[in-house]
Amino acid sequence: MLQGAPWHTLCVFVAMTSGIASVNCFATPRISTAPPRRLAAVGTGADEAVEGMDLPRGERPWWQAKRRWLVGAIAVLVGMVAILVAANLEPAIPSLPKESVWLGQVEQAEFVRDVRGPGTLAPMQLRWISAESPGRVQEILALPGIEVAPDTPLLRLDNPELEIQLLDARQQLSDAAASLVRLRFEAESDRLAQVALIASVRTQYLEAKHRDEINRELRVQAPGLVADFDLARGEQLVQELANRKRIEARRLGVLGDSTDRQIAALEEQLERLRAISRFHEQRIASLNVTAGVAGVLAELPLQAGQSVQAGDILGRVVEPRRLKAEIRIPQGQAEGVAPGQQAIVDTRGHRIEGTVSRVDPTVRSGTVTIDIALPESLPAAARPDMSVDGTVIIDHIDSAMTIARPPHAKPHTTVGIYRLQGDVAERVPVRLGLVSATRAEVLEGLEPGDTVVLSDMTSLKDHDRVRIDGT
Repeated sequence: MLQGAPWHTLCVFVAMTSGIASVNCFATPRISTAPPRRLAAVGTGADEAVEGMDLPRGERPWWQAKRRWLVGAIAVLVGMVAILVAANLEPAIPSLPKESVWLGQVEQAEFVRDVRGPGTLAPMQLRWISAESPGRVQEILALPGIEVAPDTPLLRLDNPELEIQLLDARQQLSDAAASLVRLRFEAESDRLAQVALIASVRTQYLEAKHRDEINRELRVQAPGLVADFDLARGEQLVQELANRKRIEARRLGVLGDSTDRQIAALEEQLERLRAISRFHEQRIASLNVTAGVAGVLAELPLQAGQSVQAGDILGRVVEPRRLKAEIRIPQGQAEGVAPGQQAIVDTRGHRIEGTVSRVDPTVRSGTVTIDIALPESLPAAARPDMSVDGTVIIDHIDSAMTIARPPHAKPHTTVGIYRLQGDVAERVPVRLGLVSATRAEVLEGLEPGDTVVLSDMTSLKDHDRVRIDGT
């Protein structure tokens, strides 16, 4: 009756048994203190002879005198037997139906360590089309999905302020050009005037010098013919005209340098105004938005009448035949992933082999992004932004003892796994080696052919044994 009974039930049973025995054992018999009753006379004869006499009180048997000690000893013996029986009974083990657990076998086979993650297909080449100038969408000329050339028009924007700015820049450019022409004309006129002045001074200088030379010859030939005053005055005039000739020549050089600097400054200003004018012309031209590259228009999230600012994204053009896979791997599994490793991309219709080309050095939202380069020849269904699953093969072992990956399994750790023997699963320590997305390498604790429970048994962590019903 006690087989399989829980511990607390046995303890209550022993306590109840011991309690009853204790009551029977130690209850003191009630002894009457009333005077002995006399037997009533019934009938006649001999019965009357004993009327009024007390009955003699004989001696009690030994077992009646020791009754309470005997009952106590029996109770203690029963309690000890109950304790010994309870100590030898195994505690009840929980049971689970076979349908609710995941069973697997230990296999000796090829082991491939891989990691998996979701991702999307992305173009190798893409161009984001941004607004170079603010404006309002006047007309939409193309829709997503069409093939475009570099000069294919996509949008037409409108901005009257840019046209006003262009007119103002052109007016400033025209004024600066006129100023440059005027400056060059004035500079040439000043130069010619200075040259004429220098020529006049030079002529005066030559005449004065020639006259002075004649006076000196006459004085030698006929003394007293030329007065000393005239001779001194002629010599002084020659020196003055020589000095003036040098000064006017220097003035011509200074005038030329100054004019050249003014012309250079005005030409620089003119070039700057030309650049400003070209900039405004480009801004006006940018209102007619084109694709810029050949490909497929993947995105154009605008509507007619919508306002855009400079730098806003207007659309996206991609090369649909050159795609890569961007896979997001949990950061705890990304260790060991490196460029050059083999990878498989599942488009849920085709399996495409590729190669890891890049591993993002940063972690975003608990995942590491891995780029997988794909061949140029892709299935027709492959398109940018298509959801895919990626698998990266990290290690390969020809023969290893493996099991399906248990929940929360980590590489190079020891975990408790329930091994099934008959209909009872007993927890045993198992040392794991490498762990892939679906399999785990077993180093110690199990043998090939063992059946193990692979379900999450966290709720039964306090029990080392579990019965599996239906095995």
